Amino acid sequence: MDTVVMVADYSDARQARDLAGLLDCYARDAMGGGRPLSAYARENLAAELAKIPQAFSVICYIDDRPAGLINCFEGFSTFQCKPLVYIHDVVVLEGYRGLGLSQLMLSRVEALARERGSCKLTLEVLEGNEVARNAYVKYGFEPFVLDPAMGRALFWQKSL
Repeated sequence: MDTVVMVADYSDARQARDLAGLLDCYARDAMGGGRPLSAYARENLAAELAKIPQAFSVICYIDDRPAGLINCFEGFSTFQCKPLVYIHDVVVLEGYRGLGLSQLMLSRVEALARERGSCKLTLEVLEGNEVARNAYVKYGFEPFVLDPAMGRALFWQKSL
């Protein structure tokens, strides 16, 4: 089994297609909302990501087939006054789960974050996604807590 983990080149037609296909599989999964990406998102994802200097993606191929993806965005920690990397999407296709691909991809993301001088990695995960939660704990992630008396941080949104 030949495993390749690389930073995606948004201008490469194959990688752009694979990135959109992997994200579409995630979107269709219950953990991704259970609905396919829009045609616009599938057709324009790589080009739109390429416009964002703080965006990068790590893609994983097994035997030259797309198997996993992590989309990231560089942010900033005001408390530490340093960049951080926010992991927005983590995808491992069903047929490739259990092979440690998330750990390999997270390792590549961490190396890139360190190269950029980032102080931490952040991500969000659904409470009911035990498999992902276990993978993140295994990699060293933990819930964000400043003061235990105040509880864990919550991820909220307001659609526009």
